[in-house]
Amino acid sequence: MTKKAVILLSGGLDSTTCLAIAKSRGFECYTLSVAYGQKHSVELSAAKRVADYFHVKKHDVITVSIGDFGGSALTDATMSVPDFGSHHDEIPTTYVPARNTIFLSIALGVAEIIAADAIFIGANAVDYSGYPDCRPLYFDAFQTMTNYATKAGVSGKHIKIETPILTLTKAEIITLGVSLGVDYSITLSCYKVTEDELSCGVCDSCVFRKKGFLEANIADPTKYRV
Repeated sequence: MTKKAVILLSGGLDSTTCLAIAKSRGFECYTLSVAYGQKHSVELSAAKRVADYFHVKKHDVITVSIGDFGGSALTDATMSVPDFGSHHDEIPTTYVPARNTIFLSIALGVAEIIAADAIFIGANAVDYSGYPDCRPLYFDAFQTMTNYATKAGVSGKHIKIETPILTLTKAEIITLGVSLGVDYSITLSCYKVTEDELSCGVCDSCVFRKKGFLEANIADPTKYRV
């Protein structure tokens, strides 16, 4: 029987690598992107591009307007996206409240409907901004909830929450992705990307991306302003 997986796909470096990993493990892949009110909505175009590149079984975009409430520099027009390092040891303003919980809950519903075996999410707890919903403790808790809160779970078929890059550095993620055939030139990671897909080069996401390619000794195909 064919294994199925739902992959949360933003079009960024991490989620694209997760899709490549799922494909390499023999899963039939159903990608899911979320239009949540993000300023940098061009990421949805990147996600579609990545889904097409990997010939996924189905790609869906779900609209959940959590951005209407503001509360994050990624969604609120009155808040600016900070440059790397400006938040020191605090959780940065780019944190979107409960985002992974909302995304995973939607993916969980889809997974039950299509009888998927797993949900893949490209969370990382090494080269990251300190978001609370990117920690191993969080995913352990969500897995427990999944086991109790779904028909699949109480019937003995647990839907596995897969976080294959959670403890990898960006360099390790990129090296793995390249080995699996990822073309990172079609991905976008920037928090302040322009409509013509030019990355800022100074936000957290850009800095971690630059660092990853440099440490992996792999040419960075990203087009940066800085």
